[in-house]
Amino acid sequence: MVSLWMALSAAVVAAAVAALVLRPLRAGGQRGPFVIAMLALGLAGGALYLLVGTPDAAERTAANDEPATLEDGVQALEQALAKDPQRADGWALLGRSQLALGKLDEATAAFDRAVRLAPDDPGVLVEAAQARAQAAPGKQFDDQALQWLRHANALAPESERAGWLIGIALRQRGQDAEAADAWEALLPRLEPGAARALREQIAIARGNAGLPPLPETPAPAAAGNHALAVQVRFASETASDPALANATVFVIARAPDGPPMPIAVQKHPASRLPLLVTLGDGDSPMPTSTLSQVQEVEVLARLSRSGQANRQPDDVETAPVRVRLPHAGPVPLVFDRP
Repeated sequence: MVSLWMALSAAVVAAAVAALVLRPLRAGGQRGPFVIAMLALGLAGGALYLLVGTPDAAERTAANDEPATLEDGVQALEQALAKDPQRADGWALLGRSQLALGKLDEATAAFDRAVRLAPDDPGVLVEAAQARAQAAPGKQFDDQALQWLRHANALAPESERAGWLIGIALRQRGQDAEAADAWEALLPRLEPGAARALREQIAIARGNAGLPPLPETPAPAAAGNHALAVQVRFASETASDPALANATVFVIARAPDGPPMPIAVQKHPASRLPLLVTLGDGDSPMPTSTLSQVQEVEVLARLSRSGQANRQPDDVETAPVRVRLPHAGPVPLVFDRP
């Protein structure tokens, strides 16, 4: 008879396939339905393996063997673990399934078992720490969760997820300088867009700790001759408006006579102005349309009080400047009205 753990393996494979098939659901921002559907298909896949992978499958009926719901699949998984409780991967799968069902305490208990069985598995350690924080009041990472994250980071220093969560846990404790250090260690491994977003969090942490901001990074070498330097500043009367201190600035390069979609864009807090940035291919929201592929762009900056990328009625824009690439020297952009 085929082992239940072979069925479990089939369930994991089915869930991975489901993740690819259901990706449009996740892309639409519906994370909950995406996770539940993926796990349901995965568990159903395991049941299907049990149905067709055993010699006596012809004598079985789908009504007896296939889990009708995610809850039924979880119950079958719990029964399998009762018979073979030494499977760390099984307890981790049970923890993920319980999280999908919103059973936070049960998920935490399952991940605890997984960690005891696989104490040196970085992935299990990180998932267990996250589940523990999700079940805690205020979503706080307690000392045990932080210890797991540090161990995971020591085992897999390249893990961006562990480093990011360590920074969150430290900030929750008011250890802003240590959080900034943890996040700064991630910067060299991140893509330009992710690195910029993380630098914003580092700036907040360093500011809370009374530390100076990080120096601006130079333009990446990959930007080549089409890298475009842009200098953005406030006119004096605009800079005096305190309402703009928490606004966001988008620095945008777009096709002069094409669609409004940017060819390159960066996002920065308005509090950092005057600002000197370098736009490059890594700043393109579309890999098929980059600065190195065009000869001319229109450059502008948008001041957004809401922080939204889409233009809002109360946004302020600089006058657009049209330049040919490559362009020597920074393109000056000035916000001349509040």
